[in-house]
Amino acid sequence: ATIYAINGIELDPSYIALDENHHMLGYLSPRFVVIREGLEKQNKVLSNLAANLNASRFEKIAKKATHQFDTPVRINNVRIFDPVSMQLTTPKSVLIEKNKITAIEPVVDNPINSETLIEGNGGTLIPGLYEMHGHMSDNDALLNVMAGVTSVRDMGNEIAVLEPLIDKIESNRIIGPRITKSGFIEGKSDFSNATGEMASTEQEAVDLVNMYGEKGGYFQIKIYSSVNGDWVPAMAKAAKKHGMRVTGHIPAFSTVDEMIAAGYDEITHINQAMLSWVLDREEDTRTLYRITGMKRFVDLDLNSDKVQSTLNTMAAKNIAVDPTMVIHEFGLTARNGETRIGTKDYIDNMPVGVQRSAKVALLNVADPQEDKAYRMAFDKIIATLAMMHEKGIFLVPGTDLGGAFALHRELELFKKIGLSNAEVLRRGSYDMANYLGYGEQLGSIEVGKLADFFLVPGNPISDLGAIKTVSMVSKNGVIYFPSEVYPEFGIKPFTTIPTIIESH
Repeated sequence: ATIYAINGIELDPSYIALDENHHMLGYLSPRFVVIREGLEKQNKVLSNLAANLNASRFEKIAKKATHQFDTPVRINNVRIFDPVSMQLTTPKSVLIEKNKITAIEPVVDNPINSETLIEGNGGTLIPGLYEMHGHMSDNDALLNVMAGVTSVRDMGNEIAVLEPLIDKIESNRIIGPRITKSGFIEGKSDFSNATGEMASTEQEAVDLVNMYGEKGGYFQIKIYSSVNGDWVPAMAKAAKKHGMRVTGHIPAFSTVDEMIAAGYDEITHINQAMLSWVLDREEDTRTLYRITGMKRFVDLDLNSDKVQSTLNTMAAKNIAVDPTMVIHEFGLTARNGETRIGTKDYIDNMPVGVQRSAKVALLNVADPQEDKAYRMAFDKIIATLAMMHEKGIFLVPGTDLGGAFALHRELELFKKIGLSNAEVLRRGSYDMANYLGYGEQLGSIEVGKLADFFLVPGNPISDLGAIKTVSMVSKNGVIYFPSEVYPEFGIKPFTTIPTIIESH
């Protein structure tokens, strides 16, 4: 067999195997293989081959697109977004040595000997963004960095996938963000999610919490829908002993109030909390009720005692919410044949397969009445989050859609719940660094901090959409130019590469 990579239709190539007559033998991917009858025993060989081809592709891109300079690097003529004052500075130059910011100085007129100068042309330098609801892969890792997302909180992954991925990123073999890990725990049931670790008893669930805690490096545990809600107090107690926070879905047949009382620090997905207010206890959120039940949001009175009681408790106990607005916008408002709203600013630059996917709805809508109900349900989600924000409940920006361009849309949606452009930028960078415990090293562009930031030609305080046009990214002092990388994915670049003057 000869393996061919077909590029340019989707972000990633499709791999096919042809025989000597150019007849199809199989389609291969790391996760599944379609193969000619009689050759089924070659399944594992081909899936491993696809995985290796995929991995080597990302390693080749990293070799070509990773810029590590022997000299200090000066980013010249940029206005810096300061998340504390929420203003842009006057034009400055920012000096990086190795992985740290060592000086913020006036603009220089000429390159300085023994420095590499990158010309910012009066653009804006923004602290690296955070995707707070990722499930990382090689592909997502690279595309996040190109979008200025230098940190991702992984919300559940196989240990065997995540730990080698982090190792490859940290050794610069592939391009990817800083990853904060969550320990994913699911209950065994007919509806179990395949990701992460599974428990069939309370003791097994607590043992899994302890396993993550003893491994170390896990910010939190994430509880999924098939976990028995009665196990959560013991799981939360074990997590707190290891210094881990507790977040997750609201387990089936449980309520948001019960999970807050059981020890949750954060709720994952806003619909998970809101379904508690509209479903009966016996309605199983592991089924389509977690989608179809959202139609009932239309009649939900946000000023009712049950809603206000939950929100006031959340505010009093500092319970955060990871609302993933962008995936709800996709699910509730996308319709077949129409390019979905969250993609419109960038979709024309995408390969044809991505453009086609952007016209495919997540849900089938039966009739105009259901169409209207789902759209109104999304409006009620936005109204609920606006009320939460007003009450001081802390909302974190995550997508569950891979981050990158989707995170830019998530941040835009934060404007709908009452944040200004500057507040949105702060929430996506500085606030997240502090929330995850990295505030001394990350979250703002200051002398002594790690060099995680990105450059855009425009002014995101006057137009938040400016964050979608990234001309340069620094992650840990390593420089990337998205316009060098995007053609590898069939993406038409959004900007030109800044002028680089290397020291001699």
